[in-house]
Amino acid sequence: MELVARERPHLVLLDIEMPEMDGYEVCRTLRADPETATLPVIMVTSSVGAERLRALENGADDFVFKPFNKAELLARVRSLVKVKEFQNQLEAQAKELADLNRTLQARVASQVDEVEQLQRLQRFLSPQVADVILNEGHSGALAIHRREIAIMFCDLRGFTAFAGSVEPEEAVVALREYHEEIGRLVREFEATVGHFAGDGVMVFFNDPIPCPDPATKAVGMALAVSESMAVVTERWRRQGHLLGFGIGISYGFATLGEMGFEGRRDYAAVGSAVNLASRLCDEAAEGQILIGQRAFAEVEDLIEAVPIPDLTLKGFSAPVAAWRVVGWKP
Repeated sequence: MELVARERPHLVLLDIEMPEMDGYEVCRTLRADPETATLPVIMVTSSVGAERLRALENGADDFVFKPFNKAELLARVRSLVKVKEFQNQLEAQAKELADLNRTLQARVASQVDEVEQLQRLQRFLSPQVADVILNEGHSGALAIHRREIAIMFCDLRGFTAFAGSVEPEEAVVALREYHEEIGRLVREFEATVGHFAGDGVMVFFNDPIPCPDPATKAVGMALAVSESMAVVTERWRRQGHLLGFGIGISYGFATLGEMGFEGRRDYAAVGSAVNLASRLCDEAAEGQILIGQRAFAEVEDLIEAVPIPDLTLKGFSAPVAAWRVVGWKP
């Protein structure tokens, strides 16, 4: 046993009759040790019957009879050594497979964690921004940049007075219905949410993921919001709630990227075009969609729109031309 531990042989040729420990006990001891459990053992026996069976029962791989033939013994040795080599290869492959499996499990766990992070991000960010963070990484993906975008602002009319005249729970229910409609259409039109607080919502198109005809998409979402909210506001009126909505749309260059402070950052857009959409939303009467001049130029062949008197808007030095969107052209 000391020799096996020291020399690590490829095979053991083991006599049965030995002082102190006989061959059977040696074989059992070898098989009990994980290091030698598969070590090939040939037992030498002079019995054809009982000793042969006992040798196999104690873990021997093969046996030879005394007096043995040298050529036969060497053939058995070569055969078992070859089997042991194959067994070693299988054990090495099994170990490699186990290592690969552990690596795969770690990768799967990492990917699951990424998916969970994306799902958490999508609760606070627009799906487009969350996708950019996951696919391109945080660095660079949300850096400050300039791009032409179409912007749509929407808010409720009369909500402040409504919230002050009803129980808080009623105001929350109405706000939740409004948010659910807007959220559904944000996903449908693949809009990027720039601002979502209280009854005010700002979304934009063509950033961070570029899209064709962003102004057309903004008008399309505005008309869908108008159609959807008409049903909701009619239901509110039947409940005695005098609530409406207004929408403003503009198109132009804006500065976009990650903005905020440590611990709280948003993906936002700022610039004159953003301000214009906000002011047009403020000017829109209940149920109206007002669109600025540049946005109108992008979609005038597609929509029915009525010009309105030039507007004097806060933050704009000159009167602003605007149109009221009626719907799509036939």
